[in-house]
Order: sequence, then structure tokens, then C-alpha cells
Amino acid sequence: MIYRKENMELKTERLILRPWEETDAESLYEYAKDTAVGPVAGWPAHISVSDSLEVIRRVLSAPETYAVCLKEDNRAIGSVGLIAPEISNVSVGSDEMEIGYWIGVPFWGKGYIPEAVRRLQKHAFEDLNCTALWCGYYDGNEKSERCQIKCGFTYHHTEKDRPCELMGDIRTVHFSYITKEEWLKLNK
Repeated sequence: MIYRKENMELKTERLILRPWEETDAESLYEYAKDTAVGPVAGWPAHISVSDSLEVIRRVLSAPETYAVCLKEDNRAIGSVGLIAPEISNVSVGSDEMEIGYWIGVPFWGKGYIPEAVRRLQKHAFEDLNCTALWCGYYDGNEKSERCQIKCGFTYHHTEKDRPCELMGDIRTVHFSYITKEEWLKLNK
């Protein structure tokens, strides 16, 4: 599998998926400070623009991690990314990856994240030669579960009593999965 060091720009009908930039810190803070976003996804709400800048530098600058931006203004409103096997939250094969995502509350219910996930699936399967993608969500995160179903993922297994290190608690995680063959059938 090819794992690019430099992120490319990916486009959909309404979105641009592009590398995060340090200049996105204010926009990131605007949406990541909301306690309805991060904690349900397993990370604490951001406390300042400088906190968001540090997250861009340490986390969101990772390979295959993209700012989700509306085409109309190219402003970061969420994130979507592929997680390499060696740092995945689930045991994946060397030619498989995990996908993660979130979006700011004002953009919930508009289909932006399923649109971004579908584009990243295409990138993973066609450009990176992945054989399967995994996705997880914490118990109670119905929005994430619905996104996964919309994007063709099917339930695989549940792991109980799993530490959520960034939040300092224990959670139940549900994992879903889609193979390249399944994705190809859905995208004929």
C-alpha cells in the first residue's frame, strides 16, 4: 500500500478536502470548542486558539488527514482522515486502514461528512490500494454510526471496557468494516 507523506487536495460536489494549515487554528477552535463534538469522538473540547494550533501541529498534520472545507470559502469546518495500521485503534491488516471524522455542529445533518468519507474511501481504495477500511464509534454516538451505514460500512464487532486515553475514561467501541470488493459493488 502506498502511504503518502504529502496530502493531496481531494474534491467532491460541495467540499474540498485539503491538508490542515496553521492558519486554520481559529476555525478549528470555533468548532472544536463545542462539547458536543470532541468528547463523543474521544477527545476533549479545545480550550483556546493556541490549543487548536497545537492540535494542528501534533495531530492533524499527520499523513492522509484532511480539513473538510466548503468549496464556497475553503474554511475548515471538520476533519476526515485515514489512520495507518501501526497507529490504528483496531487491529487492521498491513493493507487496511481506519477512517476517522468529525464536523462542527452548525454543519450537522447536511450530509457533508458522508460526502467526505465517500471521497476518502475512493482515495483509499483507488489511490492507496487498501483492501479494507475500518471505522469505529463510541457507544451512544448515533450520528457517527449513521454515517458509517450511509457509506456502506457494516458492523463487525464491539469492544467493551476500552480505555479512552484522551478523555480519561472507559468506553464501549463499535467497529464497522468495508472491503474494496464491497465498495466497488456499491459504486458501480
